[in-house]
Amino acid sequence: MSTSCSKLKHLRFLAGPIYPSSLLSLSTTSALLTSLTIVLSRPLFFNWVAYFSSLKELSIYVSDFDGAGDEFYSNSQSGLYLNQETDAELGLESLYLSGIKRDDSGLGWLWRSCKKLKKLQLKNCEGIGDGGSFLSFIRCLNVLQELELRTCRSIVDGVLIRLAENCESLNSLLVYDGGSREGFLHFINNCRCNLQKLDLRLPLDLNNDHLLAIAVNFRGLSTLRLRSCCLVTGEGLKALGIAMSSGLLKELALINCDVVERESGLLATLGQHLKQLSKLDLSHNESLLDKEFISMLVSCNNLVDLRLRGCKGLTSLAILSMFKSCKRLENVDIIHCCGIEAEAIEFFVLNSPRLRRMQVEESKVSDVARTWASHKLIEVVASFMN
Repeated sequence: MSTSCSKLKHLRFLAGPIYPSSLLSLSTTSALLTSLTIVLSRPLFFNWVAYFSSLKELSIYVSDFDGAGDEFYSNSQSGLYLNQETDAELGLESLYLSGIKRDDSGLGWLWRSCKKLKKLQLKNCEGIGDGGSFLSFIRCLNVLQELELRTCRSIVDGVLIRLAENCESLNSLLVYDGGSREGFLHFINNCRCNLQKLDLRLPLDLNNDHLLAIAVNFRGLSTLRLRSCCLVTGEGLKALGIAMSSGLLKELALINCDVVERESGLLATLGQHLKQLSKLDLSHNESLLDKEFISMLVSCNNLVDLRLRGCKGLTSLAILSMFKSCKRLENVDIIHCCGIEAEAIEFFVLNSPRLRRMQVEESKVSDVARTWASHKLIEVVASFMN
């Protein structure tokens, strides 16, 4: 394959683990490659990355299958072997790693060589490498702008503590399914970054203490996304809304957060303080009722993007309110909103002046709505019910 890849810029190959020798061969014929997604088996080697001079984005999935080794690659006499002790100047700006274990070797070289890394994504990682890898990893954090930690419970606290101490450039943080309450609270209170985007899915680790700390320390947030946060209450969210009322917060997501359904009047209060919102996502709040939803929309007249997927308690009255209050809406997702009928969707498509995209079930799109959508260049993304 490598002989015909001279103009290749993006490669994604997940059919099975690739030996480093094959990657070295690919590097000689793919000088223009900027994005690479592959599977590697243990033992891990990363020296080959240095031979891809144009590579900016690298995604690696580590297979549990232990490879038999690669004698060609290990042979320093081959002329293609790069000493693990010798740092490289990699041009990588984005790195995704999945399945790293605590004792995996080779990571130290990778961390030391990533001096320009802007975005780091870790998923299902139990560690960041063996031995001195952690010290090298800390240095890698200095210029980081975006960090995503998904299902990395055993390392989240350590990473966030070092991040607060060593990084001032971070503007986006995502943490899903892992960490401790104390560790995350320490990060919020000690972070020196001008954080702008925060995305959290911490069902049992996020509470009002964190929301209050966010309200005090992250007033510059433009995006706040909370998913399945079971322990937060209306008190915490209201305090957050008041703190963010300056106008900088443009996107709010409260996805599958039962406090939205549990506390009457919460959405109305948030709407009054967050009138500047342009994006709102209330997806998968199954018991959300028209009254609560509409009470927020009355104040949120600047919405451009509205997502209500899985809000089964909403009816066609919600659509009417969207039409009356949100004249700037361009993108709407109402898939699996069982109470919203086809007639309401047809009315909305015909009368919304700026609508450009709607996601909805195929069965709810009438011929009239489809024809009018085509005439107005509205993209209707139809979903078929399972």
